[in-house]
Amino acid sequence: MAVRTARAGENMEEIYTAETLCLRLNKRHGESALRLLRELQLFDARFRIGHDGDQLLVALARPPSELELAALEDRFGGIKVEARILNRVCRKPRTVIEALRGQLAPHQLAGLPKSVDIVGEVAIIELPKELQKYEALIGKAVLETNKNLRTVLAKDGPVSTQKRLRPLRVIAGSGITETTHIEYGCLFRVDVAKTYFSPRLSFEHNRVATQVKENETVVDMFAGVGPFTIQIAKRRRKVCVYAIDINDDAIRYLRENIRLNHVEGKVVAIKGDAREVIEDQLAGQSDRVIMNLPSQSAGYLDAACLALKPKGGIIHYYAFCGDPDPINSVEKTISEALLRAGRRIEKTLCSRIVKGTAPYEWLCALDALVA
Repeated sequence: MAVRTARAGENMEEIYTAETLCLRLNKRHGESALRLLRELQLFDARFRIGHDGDQLLVALARPPSELELAALEDRFGGIKVEARILNRVCRKPRTVIEALRGQLAPHQLAGLPKSVDIVGEVAIIELPKELQKYEALIGKAVLETNKNLRTVLAKDGPVSTQKRLRPLRVIAGSGITETTHIEYGCLFRVDVAKTYFSPRLSFEHNRVATQVKENETVVDMFAGVGPFTIQIAKRRRKVCVYAIDINDDAIRYLRENIRLNHVEGKVVAIKGDAREVIEDQLAGQSDRVIMNLPSQSAGYLDAACLALKPKGGIIHYYAFCGDPDPINSVEKTISEALLRAGRRIEKTLCSRIVKGTAPYEWLCALDALVA
């Protein structure tokens, strides 16, 4: 029976005209009548109150009993119950839990992920096994509550291989996995099915980029589509960033992002294994090295040391750790590896837990001034 649809700004309302049972009464009784109707659980808040001259038309949630009708008549007089067409307001859900309330059991709602990774127009969600059979329903709810999304993907396993690819499956929307993501004013063209990109690391990308000084040479050993690299190049007038990745698709998007962000001449995109590229082309050239390959960074610390200038420099190191004291464990790992490579930590500039990645496992970041 919907005959008109409208969006009411941020309230995200759809307004319909629909026939409903309502109470007709004089408008001078409006406030007291509404209080009583609410007490009796007769008021239907889905409909807006109608007006007919000096009369109000208040939607009823159900037909009143004889006793209720007598009480209303005694209190307000001249009332009438009738069917009328009123404006019905359908408020769109603002959260996934709101959208799924009534469709999933309370314990299932409690098991929904607390957050969704949004990369441009693509959402990536990690569902527990017990909710995977409802993934189409959940995906639809994610789209319904995020009007700018086109595709919802579910994680189908961990990030694996040196190319950092995660298996994903489409659970709602168009299925398009290529998108443009905006982060701190930088544009990133990315295909989340072919390259690695984590919006949860946006703070880290910005934190590291703000530390880079003019005239520095930076080696981004596992650059991906360039979240560290592009921010550095956008922030500094004179800088040289060597951005390395073994993934052909990542390098292709990195080169596109260099053009999108107008940082040509500041970034050199190199396809290959970081160790081999450093040994062949970049030994002893960098003031700063970024190592964002948490699952394998420890095995590349000798290559990072080789990339630094003889006087030393700064290493931004990321690693997963399940130790009860993760920061101390990461510092011990990097210290021992640097000593084997003939270097040492002169000073720990920053050490922090970035995020939890699994029960009792964390992604840790350590900035080390290396001599």
